[in-house]
This record gives sequence, structure tokens and C-alpha cells, in this order.
Amino acid sequence: MLVLFSMPNAPSVKYNGFIYPSEEECMVARYELHEAYNNRPTEYKSATNMNSYCVAFDSFPIAGLNNTGA
Repeated sequence: MLVLFSMPNAPSVKYNGFIYPSEEECMVARYELHEAYNNRPTEYKSATNMNSYCVAFDSFPIAGLNNTGA
């Protein structure tokens, strides 16, 4: 998931990335992120714009990505 933040007078857009084993898990995390943002105070939301995208792409295997801890 790619998360983008924009704030007034900032020299650039801030971003962060997270990797999920499936698009479904990414969509759940995206929903939860937007819910958390929407629950922030109005003052925060008027000074910060946020959006996120689940971006599917081919990658090499990532060790531990599919581990369930069981």
C-alpha cells in the first residue's frame, strides 16, 4: 500500500509504503487507515491531506511475508 500525505507549505509530499501478502489484506488495511484518519480532529484534517492506494506488482519472494507465526 502506498500512503501519501500532503501538508500546507511542505516542500514535498510525504509517503510511506507497506507490503501485504494479498490485495484483500491491503484493502482491509487501507479501509482501517482511512477510518483512523477520518476519526482525527477537524483541525488535523484541515492541515493534512491523506490518500492511499493498493498497488499490485510482481516482486521477488520476501522472506517472512507469509509467515503466520504458528
